[in-house]
Amino acid sequence: MRIPACLLLAGLFASSGALAHGLWTEERRGNIEVVYGHGAEDDAFKPEKISGAWAYDAAGKMIPVTVERLADHARLQPLKNPAVLGVALDNGAWSKTPDGQWVNQGRSQVPNSTQSLHTYKYSLAIYAEGAKLPALDQLKMVIVPEVDPLKVGPGKPLPVRVLVDGKPMAGVELVGDYRGAPHQVSAVTDAEGRAQVTVRNEALNIISASVYVPVENDPNIESRGLFTSLTFLGQPHHE
Repeated sequence: MRIPACLLLAGLFASSGALAHGLWTEERRGNIEVVYGHGAEDDAFKPEKISGAWAYDAAGKMIPVTVERLADHARLQPLKNPAVLGVALDNGAWSKTPDGQWVNQGRSQVPNSTQSLHTYKYSLAIYAEGAKLPALDQLKMVIVPEVDPLKVGPGKPLPVRVLVDGKPMAGVELVGDYRGAPHQVSAVTDAEGRAQVTVRNEALNIISASVYVPVENDPNIESRGLFTSLTFLGQPHHE
């Protein structure tokens, strides 16, 4: 299988800090919190970087949702309990200086940069069994489960499909447990963007993927860096 050129860029941009961070949501103290981190890390971020949030009921009908922008992170407040929730974070342009430092600016502001990209983070959470997935056009990269992930169970394979700009992408590495083992690849998508990822946890599962997509004729960047996560519970809660 031929690996798309955009994936070959991944090694060029391997770095620590903001570029390596992911995005997901968790329910904490009765609130849906947006989490920006890497593995077990849970870092502060500028809440104004949340560029959109979308909530839906079990039938796929949109539910109004507001973004509460707190001092160092964001909280999502849907009008009622959602069955499906998506969120996007625009992390801005980043440029690498000759001494290896990354700065949160495009190359027009860092003219001596050796690499430049604009990073975006996306997350899809599924809360209810039997939820109908709506069109997910707002998520420029998304891991779409092909069966209900809440009905699979720990230790069993979940078939998924990875879409980038609405199209399936081959050769994408999927991490089956982003929080517990963020560097452990569980599967790679085939020519149709499909893969099977083993459900790892009884509690929260965070499956993730990231790619770099070339950008032409842009004075600030040479690629887009996309991260996405799919979250769901491996088993239902019992009080």
